[in-house]
Amino acid sequence: MKHDDELHTLTAAYVLDALGPAEHEAFARHLVRCEPCSGDVAGFSATAGRLAGAVALAPPPHMKAAVLARIETVRRLPPRVGVRRAAGFLDRLPRKAGAFVVAASLAGAAVLGGAALRQAGEADRARLDARQAVARSQELRAVVTAPDARTVHGRTSGGAAATVITSPARDRAVFLTDRLPAAGAGRTYQLWLADRGTMRPAGFLTGDGAAVLTGGLGSATAVGLTLEPTGGSPRPTTSPLVLLALPA
Repeated sequence: MKHDDELHTLTAAYVLDALGPAEHEAFARHLVRCEPCSGDVAGFSATAGRLAGAVALAPPPHMKAAVLARIETVRRLPPRVGVRRAAGFLDRLPRKAGAFVVAASLAGAAVLGGAALRQAGEADRARLDARQAVARSQELRAVVTAPDARTVHGRTSGGAAATVITSPARDRAVFLTDRLPAAGAGRTYQLWLADRGTMRPAGFLTGDGAAVLTGGLGSATAVGLTLEPTGGSPRPTTSPLVLLALPA
């Protein structure tokens, strides 16, 4: 059984389905309670999707040299987790602190009790976020690596690269973008499926620029992206930033 320090190093292999059954199971259990690894998995999944979507494009001549030059700058150690605790505090208290120390301890216990409850709630949310990140990663990877996956490329009206990968067999589509500006306060990027003359809501674009569209493809002919008020809209309120026609 691997220790947590070793499991931290398996994020990329997990995303690429390069782990054996025992390691995969151990890492999946670890991922539920490890926030740094959850973030790494989400980021690696988005990157894997972009790489898969870019296979049809020839890399620029300078790319190999640039990658080799930057290899040594990549972090090799697992993410630092845990909290440093102050040492020796109790040892430095005066011997005659007496009743003041007792009263302060009782007050501190009450405060820490409330903090413990808050931390328990935060831990539950972190575990839920981890499970959602795992599910999202698996769904994204399933579409990108599907045998019938098809890819279309384009650019938003602002010049950001956009890619849609579809799998008719899985009835799902993945939207990927790079260097898309932040939506801004009170705004969100919303995805749409153009289906029989209407724009059907298909979810929202996350901060890492990768999303699996909600709902099946059906008879959709294109995927669109608009900027909407926070919470989304039942129909587009602005012109699409990009509208990518799906392969026939």
